[in-house]
Amino acid sequence: MQPIIVQTTIIISMNKATPASRANKSMGYSSNKSANFKFLWGKCHYIWGKDSAFWGIRGVVRYVLGMTVAAVLFSCASAPEYRSTSSKSSSYASSGAQLQQVAWSQLPGWQEDDLTQAWPAWQRSCQGFMRRNPSDIDWKPACSASNKVNASDPSAIRRYFESTMKVMEIRHQSGPSAGSSNGLITGYYEPYLNGARERGGAFQTPLHRYPDAWKKKKPAELPSRAELLASGQLKGQEIVWVDDPVAAAFMHIQGSGRIRMKDGTMVRLGFAGTNDHKFQSFAQWLLDRKEITRANATMQGIQSWANKNLSRVQEMLNANPRYVFFKELPTQGVDVGPIGALGVPLTAERSIAIDTKLLPLGAPVYLASTYPLSEKPLRRLMMAQDTGSAIIGAVRADFYWGTGEQAGEYAGRMKQQGRMWLLLPR
Repeated sequence: MQPIIVQTTIIISMNKATPASRANKSMGYSSNKSANFKFLWGKCHYIWGKDSAFWGIRGVVRYVLGMTVAAVLFSCASAPEYRSTSSKSSSYASSGAQLQQVAWSQLPGWQEDDLTQAWPAWQRSCQGFMRRNPSDIDWKPACSASNKVNASDPSAIRRYFESTMKVMEIRHQSGPSAGSSNGLITGYYEPYLNGARERGGAFQTPLHRYPDAWKKKKPAELPSRAELLASGQLKGQEIVWVDDPVAAAFMHIQGSGRIRMKDGTMVRLGFAGTNDHKFQSFAQWLLDRKEITRANATMQGIQSWANKNLSRVQEMLNANPRYVFFKELPTQGVDVGPIGALGVPLTAERSIAIDTKLLPLGAPVYLASTYPLSEKPLRRLMMAQDTGSAIIGAVRADFYWGTGEQAGEYAGRMKQQGRMWLLLPR
């Protein structure tokens, strides 16, 4: 299973295939982002489906279906190959991406991007390549050359990328969007919850480790969320108790999170497995019952409904039969992100999750989009360090916003159009 990612996409309808993690597989997900097809409603992103039932965050059913059909068609396309000029053959084959080399001058906003902010993320990609290169691309020459670059000099960093890499515009290869360079950009984040080691007071919602009994022999038929919580099978498997059942459900979707303990310490949890049930969106459950409007089918809108309907929260949550288990991770520094699918910490606002069937994990990707619910340009160099089962398609990315409430605000509302350019070694 690939590492886990945390996504904030709210998913509305559409069952999704079991994740590679991304619970969610990313963050944590290796970061395993949840396995729910994420599509937020916000600007249509949140709530359409990966275990991140809202990790989605990015709209309309017609658009989602179109993206899904495209992803299926992509898988049948032929794969182009690209080779570096190094002595060692380095190729990358994509079954659903049309890659066309363009000039650096064609990247909108490239000269304005502060590349010192992207450099630490690129260094982490190189660290990941040294441990496990997930593709046939030979990244070693480029990574070796990076050791001579002044990390505080944006001009030097820009010269480095321009001299060692070429720019490939990414387009859809087949399907309804064949030939188009426009795609969907959603967002995810790592949530903060308040918790305690022991149940008591406001701390009534448990986050569980993978059942010890299942490690020895996994049941042939696994219980749903409601059945599992009512059965007593998870007694003694509690890692922490938190004070908000809806926030806990969002964390299931994200695949990882941080818990502020009563004593001031911090506990970090990552994805450890599921009960193998397919995700069902409780956002869709609310929509079907006209409890919320599509405009409110966001993480924020669902939380607001829950605050007004406390007696029905468990009924809503049980609409999703999927249940996610966690494991305790090293705390690390507050600025260190969750571990993504590449096996390295994600960098806030510089890491993305991509479809690794179509694009190489760890590669630099230039992104041109807009901020959530805005026309303000969001143009910057990103690193493709995570993946998720809801991230499907060539021009498709999940933008990691970081940790905490502000990151959640952005992630929960992000469903933007965008373009992407893949950087490959010369």
